[in-house]
Amino acid sequence: MSRTPRSFSRLLVDARPSRAPHAHTVLTNFYREEFLKHHECLLRQRHEYSECTIADVEAALRRVMARIEELCAEGHADVDLVASRLLHSFDGVTNLSAWSEPSNLH
Repeated sequence: MSRTPRSFSRLLVDARPSRAPHAHTVLTNFYREEFLKHHECLLRQRHEYSECTIADVEAALRRVMARIEELCAEGHADVDLVASRLLHSFDGVTNLSAWSEPSNLH
């Protein structure tokens, strides 16, 4: 079953109502957007991956975002390092950074 970026993004959205934006909410939203960019990039390359691989990456993204949200809410000092390493790992699959680097445009 294929998912659109919009339906996938609903899976990552925190359904709890927020009264005021807290620093951890802002940080969580930032990382969520970064991971969603990787998901969208993966979907643009769908023809290169099996449905099983797409489903596995989507499941990994959901687990990662749940953990990142926990780390942000708990105020862990190493959340930036963890998120950075995870984003770098996903970039190894999606190669998103190559899509956005001006030096790679023709």
